[in-house]
Amino acid sequence: MVEIEQPQLYLITPPEFDPRDFATLLGQVLDSADVACVRLALATQDEEKICRAADALLEVTMARDVALVIDEHILLVEKLGLDGVHLGDGARRIAKARKMLGDDAIVGAFSGTSRHDGMSAGEAGADYVSFGPIGAGALGDGTRASADLFKWWSEVIEVPIVAEGALDAEALREFAPMSDFIALGEEIWSAQDPIAKLAEIAKIIQA
Repeated sequence: MVEIEQPQLYLITPPEFDPRDFATLLGQVLDSADVACVRLALATQDEEKICRAADALLEVTMARDVALVIDEHILLVEKLGLDGVHLGDGARRIAKARKMLGDDAIVGAFSGTSRHDGMSAGEAGADYVSFGPIGAGALGDGTRASADLFKWWSEVIEVPIVAEGALDAEALREFAPMSDFIALGEEIWSAQDPIAKLAEIAKIIQA
């Protein structure tokens, strides 16, 4: 098995937030831990709201040399000066995004629980492939990304792998040794103290 030294932290924003307040919180969180990337993942399709949020977060991430990518909106990457895009439909738009954004941009793919979709995304030029959900939950149809998928990927595929979705302590302990990145969203933002929660998770990952 290819040894992954220790997964890096990858943060996913809440689906809705006040740009000024969340930028302040994000800055505090980034100052408390070593984070590789932040994904702007707003639920809204209001371009003005997305742009305001991106501008607020970009100021925070750039000051700390943390990459900022955006969910889905390829055209906003260059417009806003972001580092890249995260696409939620596997390999379908990876080649298009790469052509539009060039080789230097980050282009990530979410491939759910499908090994085939993940491989296709990697072959199309994805910089990383994300699988999930990892933990148990009642959302969707209940299908989860398996440890076997992560084990196989870490042994065979060179494209970095991201674990995301319902990451409780048990799942973190199981999947961290086979992941390049651990993506955290509601796992920390729903906590009363996101900084303390992230520190708790980081300790589990490092164990």
